[in-house]
Amino acid sequence: MPPRLRSPNFSSVSSCPSVRPQSIAQPARAARDFSQSSCRQVTQRRRKFYEWLNGPGRALKQPLPGSTNYLGAYDKFGNLVRGGTMPEKAPEKPKEGEAAAKEGAEGESAPVVEGQESADELDAALRQHEKEEQATKKDDENKLPPETAEDLRPFPLNKFFRSQPVLSEELREAIYQFVVKEGKTVPLASITFGVSNERVGAVVRLKQMEKQWIAQGKTLAMPYSKAVLEMVPTTPYIDTSLPKNAGKRPVVHEPINDLIVHPATRQQLFVPVAESRHFTREDAGKAFDNNLLPADERIPHPELVKVVRDEIAGYSNEERRALAQERYREAAEKKKAAEDAKRKEELETRRTVPQRRWDFVFQDVSVEDAGRDGRSHKGVGWRYGLPHEDRKKGQVKIPTKVEA
Repeated sequence: MPPRLRSPNFSSVSSCPSVRPQSIAQPARAARDFSQSSCRQVTQRRRKFYEWLNGPGRALKQPLPGSTNYLGAYDKFGNLVRGGTMPEKAPEKPKEGEAAAKEGAEGESAPVVEGQESADELDAALRQHEKEEQATKKDDENKLPPETAEDLRPFPLNKFFRSQPVLSEELREAIYQFVVKEGKTVPLASITFGVSNERVGAVVRLKQMEKQWIAQGKTLAMPYSKAVLEMVPTTPYIDTSLPKNAGKRPVVHEPINDLIVHPATRQQLFVPVAESRHFTREDAGKAFDNNLLPADERIPHPELVKVVRDEIAGYSNEERRALAQERYREAAEKKKAAEDAKRKEELETRRTVPQRRWDFVFQDVSVEDAGRDGRSHKGVGWRYGLPHEDRKKGQVKIPTKVEA
């Protein structure tokens, strides 16, 4: 057979051989390399990466106080877009010897005359006040402006993604103290701090676990948490009890009255209504389910709707606050009475037979609990679920009657 010819399109020399015929002793390095690949070539992408890391990317090494550390906040030269220039450093304080010499020179040039002590003190106080005003004005000028939408864009190529703020450590601690230490309810904490009920419950559980770990002597990753919170947007905590925060409102973290889609409203309905009938939200809820409450009552905080109605009715702030406290008290009493009645009913209907390893609990069950169609949540076996019958053949989906 004739010998095979090698294709000229492929090179027989490999730039990065995967197998080395012999091991070459290399001097020990004090620090680990950034990349440990077998190929030691400096590619164009790697060179550009190091140029960016030592150039515009140097600004991302130390995050600015009160600012995020995202790529979208800087231009291609590494300058903060909204800041223009970096804040100037505070002037250095003079040394003790220089200050003493300056005071001695001033004392020699301006001797104190009897009868002028009060005027000199007044002039010194005025000069000190002017210096403080200039320093405050300079701090305001050097202070960074508030973050914009571009500063919350961590990925420059994705212009539609904005980073959402997280709860600050002070706000989490305030929520925990409000619920656990003061004994306030979760809905009240949600309204007070502008955080949803689910997030309030999560904060309380995580804080409780953190307190337990501290009591057990476990080490927490506080430096890591502090570093992350300094680089992401956070919702601050405004303590309205302090005099400097008088009249301020807490920063709302998220909407707390978003209406959750009810499973009964996911199906399509055609409900003919007479023209003379006033179709309300309560009627719309009953069209889907007889037990479905209207939107004003299904929201997480229906009491806020009542507060707005009281404001429209013309009540003063003190009257609205008194009415809200009365409603909270009645709701708490009603909830406690329902829990006591449920506990009493369980004690009366359940019979417990203690044994050596476990206890047998017997409870009376009626067939009527499942309802006429057998789909009630009170029936036994309801937890396994029943499918909807919308797509079954023979089901009449068009209304057969019109309610006046």
